[in-house]
Amino acid sequence: MTEQTTTSQPGVLAQILDYANRADPYPLYAQLRKSPVFRAPNGSYVVSTYREIWALMHDPRIGVGAFGGNAGAGAGGGGPGSFIGMDPPAHDRLRRLATSHFEQTEAVRPDMVRTASELIDNMRGKHQIDVVDDFAYPLPVTVICQQLGVPHEDEPRFHPWAEAIITQLDPRPGQESAAAQASAEMNQYMAELVERYRSEPGAGLLSGLAAEEGMSTQDVVATGRLLLIAGHETTVNLITNGMLTLLRHPDILERLRHEEELAIPLVEELLRYEPPVQINPKYSALDDVEVGGVAIPKGSRIVLALAAANRDPNRFPDPDRFDPEREDNEHLGFFTGIHYCFGAGLARQEAQVALTELARRLENPRLLQDPPPYRQNPTLRGPRHLPIEIDGVG
Repeated sequence: MTEQTTTSQPGVLAQILDYANRADPYPLYAQLRKSPVFRAPNGSYVVSTYREIWALMHDPRIGVGAFGGNAGAGAGGGGPGSFIGMDPPAHDRLRRLATSHFEQTEAVRPDMVRTASELIDNMRGKHQIDVVDDFAYPLPVTVICQQLGVPHEDEPRFHPWAEAIITQLDPRPGQESAAAQASAEMNQYMAELVERYRSEPGAGLLSGLAAEEGMSTQDVVATGRLLLIAGHETTVNLITNGMLTLLRHPDILERLRHEEELAIPLVEELLRYEPPVQINPKYSALDDVEVGGVAIPKGSRIVLALAAANRDPNRFPDPDRFDPEREDNEHLGFFTGIHYCFGAGLARQEAQVALTELARRLENPRLLQDPPPYRQNPTLRGPRHLPIEIDGVG
């Protein structure tokens, strides 16, 4: 058992975090896997192989601990008070309550299809579109507002709030104050909506949680915020990464145009091949633990390189090949263990609907820029814009 591995790995990690390598970090992830567990200069332990990450995330000695409250900056957390930043038993209680009021079944699919269709209808007459701004960004906000129970007339208010708040995950100079103001305004709005639902129950997650005994307004708002921010940014990336991948694999795009059922395994392969959450930095050792022959002392931060594990050749044959019909595809795209993605079912359906509708209705779509410009954030990786050219809309 050892405390450290090769000294070259921190340099590889720094290259992965460097924006210059955002468009294709996967060769660097392959280098990272040569040392499945290593201690970084800041004292954190970086884990990059499938078996080791799986073992840690099913080990009760690993938790969010001291770092979970700041998860929003790294892995799409919901901010202070959301269960994503808690360990059991508080995590289990709040997650169980939220899950009982969160609709992720096929019943929500018709609304998704209608929203996606309307967004594509708006592209009529255009020959150049941005998949992010024109489609992948607005779709999840609309779906999430419906899930929360936000009145339809108030949905437009959430678009600028979400856009400003998400800049915290993709920071640029001068945007911090706008993000803070948007966050405060959205929290106040949701708190007032929760109080209204306490006296006049309605549909959606906020109303359902407001009726639960022991759920404070702050608890309900934190859960709603988690759904909006964590669910939105990751779904935007999933849809955009998916369309980019399909445009790079035109034979599969053509199949999806005619084989709607292909969307289900295709989205699972996308979650493995181009996961929207690449790195999860929020975990810590609640006790001394050993993994991959490396001793991790109690209190140490643990950084999980999920994108590296998803292309681990010891788990996935020919891992750098995009294969929608891959078998035994138990990826880590939605994580694993007790912190498995709360909104996985909803995100799956959104991506399936989005990619199917884009493939079916866009006539001769083709990339205008490859690679496209990426977001700054290395953990929530996806194109900031995806400009494409089309001959029309069917």
